[in-house]
Amino acid sequence: MLFHYFQNKPLNKYYLVMKVVIEKIKAIRKEKGYSHEYIAYQLNIGQVAYSKIEKGETKLTLERLIRIAEILETSVGTLLGIDTKTANQLELQQSLHQTNKEKFALIELLYKERLKEKDRIIEQMERTISKLL
Repeated sequence: MLFHYFQNKPLNKYYLVMKVVIEKIKAIRKEKGYSHEYIAYQLNIGQVAYSKIEKGETKLTLERLIRIAEILETSVGTLLGIDTKTANQLELQQSLHQTNKEKFALIELLYKERLKEKDRIIEQMERTISKLL
């Protein structure tokens, strides 16, 4: 599909993301049986203006993306192609990473305490030996 706004412009990340978003919006809108007119009315814009959003002729603002997600009764993450499972996996990975960092810090602390204990024992043994000599 050709997006008029990006015509004669180099491909970039924004273009690729918007292509996914717009396709998701269309698919969900059609799945729910919503017309351009209905979405436009809910957004408080004209049908032609909404049609330009779906054709990629108009940039889609974050505020408008959020509002479209609300109208379609879905999440912005879904429109961006980030499913709940992926988001949960990322959250779990971050949590595990944090937990591992905490465990490493604890192990490091215990190791340092053991070294101090070892040094204390060595000093005690050296004092005892020096008394014996």
